[in-house]
Amino acid sequence: MNATEDDRLRLDEADVRNAKTTLVQLLARAGVYSGDAEELIGLVEAGALALAQRELDALAAEAPGGEAPYAEGWLDGARAAAEELGARAELTLRQAVGRGGAEGEGGAGAEPRTPVGRMELERAKVVVLPLYLSFTDVSDLDPEVSEQVLTAVLGTMTARQRAAYAGRLTRFAEDGRERVARMYAEYGPGSTIAIHGRYSLLHSPTSIAVLERLLTTPEELRVEWDAAELPPAWLDGLTRAWEAAAATAGSLPS
Repeated sequence: MNATEDDRLRLDEADVRNAKTTLVQLLARAGVYSGDAEELIGLVEAGALALAQRELDALAAEAPGGEAPYAEGWLDGARAAAEELGARAELTLRQAVGRGGAEGEGGAGAEPRTPVGRMELERAKVVVLPLYLSFTDVSDLDPEVSEQVLTAVLGTMTARQRAAYAGRLTRFAEDGRERVARMYAEYGPGSTIAIHGRYSLLHSPTSIAVLERLLTTPEELRVEWDAAELPPAWLDGLTRAWEAAAATAGSLPS
């Protein structure tokens, strides 16, 4: 008997488990610790569930035509399915960032801040460079303290907030694009401002991440900054550059 198309496309639990194990083993050969690989896979799973929930929410708002009981049943079923997907996405996210399903019922605000992990740092590196290059050119400055800067930035957040930081930072850059671009044009690579000195941070890809935290959680950032023994002048220079860009590039991003 020939398999139907549905049979060929259906994956069961063993198939998914096999794919995950294969990926973990391949990454291990490349030097990625299995715990880090499993964390990344967990975040991808949680994100896929969250995106599926959003799509189902959109479908739930468009019940097909027909009798009222049928439409109401459609809506109720779609909402119930979306809620279940949301709950599974939440559980998967908690597991990926090292929190069990019953822990932290008080929400993200109740989470303790844990030491910044290697994979959290790597994820931050992946997002900051493309964002930085969307505003300015590569600088001659390549500070050895880049990891210290990103560690200070991530230290202001919980593990859950770090997991969602790429999206938050991307939205921040888009919301304030005109003003951020003006800031880099006047103080970053290619400007008349010297690479070394008060405005050095604007020549580093980490500056976009520091700016977001400086405008969102300035007190927490300064605590982490001082703990890392980073130059206070860098924060002052970034603040001055941001304020100077306000006159010609609109209002602060939300």
